[in-house]
Amino acid sequence: MDSDRARQLLATERERIEREIGELDSEAAGDRDESEDRGSEDLYQQEFDAGRAADLQDQLAAVERAEARLAEGTYGLSVESGEPIPDGRLEVLPTAERTVAEEERLGGG
Repeated sequence: MDSDRARQLLATERERIEREIGELDSEAAGDRDESEDRGSEDLYQQEFDAGRAADLQDQLAAVERAEARLAEGTYGLSVESGEPIPDGRLEVLPTAERTVAEEERLGGG
């Protein structure tokens, strides 16, 4: 994949993740201000938000790893085997670290 295209895809992904983190932070602040006596509903939302925040942080870390691979000249190559990751996969998942077959073998997607 062309490095300019990869850079664009990763920048778009970073912007999406950072926007979602900001929205989650805003929602959490608003929820704290609105009410403190919603009981289990509030606890559920807090746990859900914490899980979502952790997932977004993982996604951001994946973008950072992909940006590092781009800088090193190894972007688009599997971190496991060194095999090329198809451009179509990188278009859909710009942070892909492995080929589809390798991910399936590891139980991922």
